[in-house]
Amino acid sequence: MFIETEGTPNPATLKFLPGREILGELTADFADADAALLSPLADALFGLPGVARVFLGGDFVTVTKTADAEWVALKPQVLGLLMEHLLNNRPIVNEHAQLLAEDVDPADAEIVAQIKELLDTRVRPAVAGDGGDIIFRGFRDGVVSLKMQGSCAGCPSSTATLKHGIENMLKHYIPEVLSVTQAA
Repeated sequence: MFIETEGTPNPATLKFLPGREILGELTADFADADAALLSPLADALFGLPGVARVFLGGDFVTVTKTADAEWVALKPQVLGLLMEHLLNNRPIVNEHAQLLAEDVDPADAEIVAQIKELLDTRVRPAVAGDGGDIIFRGFRDGVVSLKMQGSCAGCPSSTATLKHGIENMLKHYIPEVLSVTQAA
C-alpha cells in the first residue's frame, strides 16, 4: 500500500491519501482523544505523541500536530499506523457512532435543500482539496450554521472563507440567507 501525503493551507496539518475509501460520503472530525473513542483509527492516531486533531474524509485522513511536534518525526509514524490499520482491515469508526443532528425548521426544507446543494457542489470539493470539510449544522431565522473540520478547523483563513466566501455565495443564490456562523 502506498500512501501519498499533501500539505494543506494549515502548516500544522498534513493530508494522507491511502488510495482507498475511508468514510465515503461521511466525514468525522476528532478535536481530542476523548472524541476519538468513536473511531478505532482516530483513537490509534491520538496514541502517537504529537497528534492534536484527526479528521476522516471520504478518501483521506488529515492529522494536525501539536506546536512542539515536528513532521519529520511524526509523519513516518502516522504513515506506518495508517498502513497497518488499513491493511489489517480494522474498523475506521465504531459501528454505533452517530453524527450530530441538524437544527432546522421543517418549514425551511426547500431552502435547506438549496443550501446543501450549493455546499456539496461548490464548497465541499474545494475544502476537501485542502484536507478539510464543511458540514451543515442548521438554518434558523436566516442564519446558516456550518462547522469547519479537518485542516480547515483552526486554519488562519477559515473565518475569511466562512464569512466572505461562503456567506457571500449563499446570500447571492438564496435571498433568505442573512448570515453564516461557525457552529461549535
